[in-house]
Amino acid sequence: MTFDSFGPGRPLALIAGPCVIESEEHAHFLARAIGEAVGPFVFKASFDKANRTSLTGYRGPGLREGLRILAGVKAAGYPILTDIHEPAQAAPAAEVADILQIPAFLCRQTDLLVEAGRTGRIVNIKKGQFVAPQDFRHAAEKVASTGNRQILLTERGSSFGYNNLVVDMRGLVVMRSFGWPVVFDATHSVQLPSAGAGASGGQPQFIEPLARAAVAVGVDAIFVEVHEAPSRALSDGPNALKLSLLGDFWKRLQALGGLVREESFHARPADGVIQ
Repeated sequence: MTFDSFGPGRPLALIAGPCVIESEEHAHFLARAIGEAVGPFVFKASFDKANRTSLTGYRGPGLREGLRILAGVKAAGYPILTDIHEPAQAAPAAEVADILQIPAFLCRQTDLLVEAGRTGRIVNIKKGQFVAPQDFRHAAEKVASTGNRQILLTERGSSFGYNNLVVDMRGLVVMRSFGWPVVFDATHSVQLPSAGAGASGGQPQFIEPLARAAVAVGVDAIFVEVHEAPSRALSDGPNALKLSLLGDFWKRLQALGGLVREESFHARPADGVIQ
């Protein structure tokens, strides 16, 4: 997995997997099943979900065990993306992950962004629900200050009152103008934050309509959390895409993406420098 896998002139990329590592067996099962359904993709799973709504929410196996499990998935041939929450997690996670992800709530944490950049890995920054698209460039500049220009910017919806998110498609164009590839998170964008009893709800029926709209705008990759039985998922099940729907979902997006990317509305600057 290289940074050149994303951006103008490249096919639409897919990042997919469970919200959190539920078990070693489950991680390998989903990686194989997703690969069989869509072909090449980046496997994503968190070793820790540090921002759960409730103290009783399942967080994951933790850093050491989680990275061991992800290393096994990587050895099976799948590129890996995982979240980091603290600067000290950046270096050990970079030994396994191809892409380090900065969670939306942490996208302004300077030390975290800088340490992620110093690893030399691709850094995917999720835009906070509270951040305006035009202000998101500052997060990318913090990573770029380390000399690491392998940066992805991810839209995941903006807060719209309490317990609701909306996606402003204009923001995708604004973010793309900074010169970095843009990812659309189609599953967290339909999340209803903290709308459940100590957990978040979701509206999965809107995953594909929003994903199609984002592809039509011209994003470089789609991010979806996938589970074979969302009602049994240990985290974010209400907004996950059911595994059985993934194959046809991805075929439709690829077909649309092929048409759109023939006339990309912006080309990334050759040197990757933010404009």
